[in-house]
Amino acid sequence: MKTPNNVPASIVTRNMSDFTHETGNVYESIAIISKRANQISVKLKEELNSKLAEFATTVDNLEEVFENREQIEISKHYERLPKPTNLAVEEFLEGKVHFHTPAEEEQKPE
Repeated sequence: MKTPNNVPASIVTRNMSDFTHETGNVYESIAIISKRANQISVKLKEELNSKLAEFATTVDNLEEVFENREQIEISKHYERLPKPTNLAVEEFLEGKVHFHTPAEEEQKPE
């Protein structure tokens, strides 16, 4: 997953009115952002697990398990990435998140 460079790695104070432009409701916006953050989190976890699976061994003996420097570097890289919530907030504020509500679907004529 490509992470944008403009996403802060730490928490940033936000103006709550910025979240109302898209939906008109802060709570609805936060719900959309949280669902997107969950999607991003799952995707990042799948990527990390697939990369770490390359180094997996079938050894059951703890004495034979050793640290792999490449595995540690991959883990550190994912730890340094911006948190999924920050990514989701940036995507939402930039208008990159597409969403629909059940109420909108009911109103559409078939």
